[in-house]
Amino acid sequence: MTMLIGLLAAVGVLAALTVVPGPDMAVVTKRAVACGWRDGLRTVGGITAGLLLWGVLTVVGLAAVLAASATVYTVVKLVGAAYLVVLGVQSLLSSRRNPADGQPAAAPAPTGNPWRTGLVSNVFNPKIAVFYTGLLPTLAPAGLSPHAGMGLLVLLHAGLTVVWLGSYVALLARARAFFEKPAVRRAMSRATGAVLIGFGVKVAAAQP
Repeated sequence: MTMLIGLLAAVGVLAALTVVPGPDMAVVTKRAVACGWRDGLRTVGGITAGLLLWGVLTVVGLAAVLAASATVYTVVKLVGAAYLVVLGVQSLLSSRRNPADGQPAAAPAPTGNPWRTGLVSNVFNPKIAVFYTGLLPTLAPAGLSPHAGMGLLVLLHAGLTVVWLGSYVALLARARAFFEKPAVRRAMSRATGAVLIGFGVKVAAAQP
């Protein structure tokens, strides 16, 4: 009973952290709105793969090195921040008007594999390593070995992420006719671009 209560409490904390908007949701929004729900789900798959990768590194102890090393942490966060800023700038550029006739140019589809986009955006978010090494051990249910407890929580977090972001993609798909309107697409591209750049700046300024 004690282990079950601890596990339910951990799921509650993980769920709360999962639904908080962050870079992952911004990246998913960009791909789903521009390219459709299939690309959105592939992006979710890449993000989930990134979480599982961080989970494996955490269980074997490598993520703790990142969390403890200021130099490594800085390198990873700057790479991740730059990647988010690049995605944001691309989104802003896609919303430009055609100077020749004053009409809005068709927004080009984002380039690159959506799965890889999700994976890279997640892998180069050092906050995941800090979260996994700093918070997950405190949530591990009693009665399990440290490795088993951590592994279980990582799988739960990945599952919650798939459900949450997958549901979000489905919601965007249901409103596809609305998001395909030129004015809405331009507004979404600008808003998503600004959000991605904002998250990039936030990641760059973050401290371990």
